[in-house]
Amino acid sequence: MSTLTARVLAFAMASACTVGMAGGAAAQQKEVMIGAQCDRTGATQIVGVNLCPAIMDYVNLINSKGGVEGYKIRLDEIDNEYKVPPAVEAYQRHKAQGAISIMLYGTPQTMALTQKLVEDKIPGTSPGFGTSAAANGTRYPYTFPVAASYWSQGAAAVKFIKDRLGGLEGKKIAYLFYDNPAGHEPMVILDDLQKQEKFELKTFAVPPPGVEMGAQVLDISQRYRPDFVIAHLFGRSPSVAIKELKRAGYPLSKVIGLVWASAEADIEAAGGWAVAEGYHTIQFAGVGEDYPVHEEIVAMYKAEGKEPPKAIHNTVYYNRGLLTAALHVEAIRNAIKAKGGGMPTGEDVKKGFEQIHGLTRGGLVPPMELSASDHEGGGWVQIFQVKGGKFVKETEWFRGYPEVLAKQIKAE
Repeated sequence: MSTLTARVLAFAMASACTVGMAGGAAAQQKEVMIGAQCDRTGATQIVGVNLCPAIMDYVNLINSKGGVEGYKIRLDEIDNEYKVPPAVEAYQRHKAQGAISIMLYGTPQTMALTQKLVEDKIPGTSPGFGTSAAANGTRYPYTFPVAASYWSQGAAAVKFIKDRLGGLEGKKIAYLFYDNPAGHEPMVILDDLQKQEKFELKTFAVPPPGVEMGAQVLDISQRYRPDFVIAHLFGRSPSVAIKELKRAGYPLSKVIGLVWASAEADIEAAGGWAVAEGYHTIQFAGVGEDYPVHEEIVAMYKAEGKEPPKAIHNTVYYNRGLLTAALHVEAIRNAIKAKGGGMPTGEDVKKGFEQIHGLTRGGLVPPMELSASDHEGGGWVQIFQVKGGKFVKETEWFRGYPEVLAKQIKAE
């Protein structure tokens, strides 16, 4: 027997056992399952080690209150290592276990699984990453960005820069990006806005794994000398960019990072808050610990005689995990209500996502409104700046160039 055949047989037997056990548990308590992918060990683990505990904490919090409409939530987390083959394998496992929704992780991984979601009628979320065109729920019926896509982030960055500079005509903007599908994603919007606002745009690609960019930063700071830099980096590369730009003498007050270059972990890895002073960041979820859900989670841990995880203090990624979990729970709640308390299917949960509106979670979640045609919910963001040893909010929730985005989404 080949190794591959043995693995397939072992997987099938494990799946059968899991399904059997799930059936036995269902006789005692009604249960629904969410499949969660993340990266605790791969290239973007700086995200996963903080985001994934939040998802688990939120689900445990909901279950500690009796679950959702009489159902306990079972969360199965798999580390896809930010690689496509493990992501596809994880999806197949979750499908076999009866998952009614999937938390995707990574742009290449989301692209690989988009069609499978449609075929299996299982909704998958890609908050802040994935295919920006998936905002069009008509064309991508089972993919839900449920947060500002890369297109929305790029547009918001340009809007912020325009407001800061008092106009863009004749200005120079550098786009420093991780050279993979995610890094290329915002370019179509940046190109459209460059023509509309008449600014100069030059791109600077950083090859994976993104830990060497001295040449790009030197080119930006000494040769191109832009009025502003948009940094679209992730994993270890955001901290490298901050250090290199600082070393080159380029003012970080003229740099704005898209959402995966915008966390406490990135600042700490760059050498600390003093090093990153002035740096601007885009956020699609609230930042900080001053939210009721944080208090509830801390209270839950204390009731169990435990200390909350350290990840709770890395609020940018932790709060995004809370946002993702909250949206899945709300979609499942809507689906169960629509079925009069009956067991929801993936198709039911898809419709449940499309009914989400007004879920703010005390300001942690933006004022998104999802629908059958809009799976992004508006593309809302806030801007924060590194100032005085912390992130200081610079804007309230806003959207950048929604009319340009709508036109591009329609054209895709």
